[in-house]
Amino acid sequence: MSNPIMIIGSGFAAYQLVKALRRSDKQTLITVITTDDGHDYNKPDLSHVFTNKHNADALIRQTADNFAQDNEITIYTQTKVEMVDRHAQNVTTTKGDVLSYSKLVLATGASTFIPAMNGSAAKEVITLNSRIEYQAAQHKLDQAEHVLIIGAGLIGTELAMDLSTSGKTVSVVDPCDSVMQTMLPDAISAPLQKKLTQDGVKLHLNNTVQALEQTDFGIEVILSSGEQFLVDSVISASGIKPNIQLAQQTGLSVDKGIVVNRQLQTSDSNIYALGDCAQIENKVLSYLQPTLLSANVLAKVLLQPESLLQTAGPAATLKLPAMLVKVKTTNFPIQLAGQTGQSVPKWSIELDPEGITARAFDDNNELVGFVTTQNHMSNALKMLKTLPTLL
Repeated sequence: MSNPIMIIGSGFAAYQLVKALRRSDKQTLITVITTDDGHDYNKPDLSHVFTNKHNADALIRQTADNFAQDNEITIYTQTKVEMVDRHAQNVTTTKGDVLSYSKLVLATGASTFIPAMNGSAAKEVITLNSRIEYQAAQHKLDQAEHVLIIGAGLIGTELAMDLSTSGKTVSVVDPCDSVMQTMLPDAISAPLQKKLTQDGVKLHLNNTVQALEQTDFGIEVILSSGEQFLVDSVISASGIKPNIQLAQQTGLSVDKGIVVNRQLQTSDSNIYALGDCAQIENKVLSYLQPTLLSANVLAKVLLQPESLLQTAGPAATLKLPAMLVKVKTTNFPIQLAGQTGQSVPKWSIELDPEGITARAFDDNNELVGFVTTQNHMSNALKMLKTLPTLL
């Protein structure tokens, strides 16, 4: 019996790959190794857990055992891969198992970045990049009346609105001078910022957290501006960094992420990378659509017989169309695509009581991106079709 296709990780990327493989092939052995419980869940639901009053268990769509049974795979949960032997084509786990593979897929995801700060409560910062992280912080956040969010990007803004809508007092700190500054033009950022403020969110922009000190009354926050205030919990939403440590240790080519080609192949011909940890043509695309399309391509590549590869070339090549990003700020819904943010040379803005449409143009007056809000989001799909491809 041949060795299995082995996948390290059990997030969206890993499980989409399993489903794609099984749509075409019911016989090939598949092994998944994950450091957590391996339950299948919808990660975007984390942006609404407070308003929806969902606990971590409510997010589970399918248990690891049921997923393994339905897809006829082997799952090792609560298991970490300590070492990959590229030449022997096996991995060694923390439980002492040495497991062989035919092809290895790294779907190790990404971790939330926590800015450096001083103080006795600096280690109390919460991250919410997975269901397991939410499970660990759930009780503390349920009890908190005032929550600090570090970061006013996409995730920080979504969390701020969700927490505020659920009845929490929310403060947000960010070094930029507007919310979602790298993704939105001022014409969209300003009304979003106004809506957050109207909802009770306290914005501390052009600011950073210098220290967090534990006191008898909560966590004292000390900002670079000198302002001080008390909160009950602190969440970092300062961006994510691909988990590339295992790839580095294995001797694979890494940069911002694990470097792969358009077949998702790393510098080792038998090892692939997928999802938030992968860097494709200098891009790390931490969104669901690129991951889904990548999983479909990788399934075809992994299942291609070696003889056909030699004669016909790769079974598939990743091509990514422009993608639509939905910002889950329910009180001020936004959709965007293409190049957006402060670096766009030219903007055309249309606004009325129904919403805003902002079109981004390059120096040649070609449409390169757009942002729509509220009822103007009905324009999004038509504009999306005219944008240049990502890859």
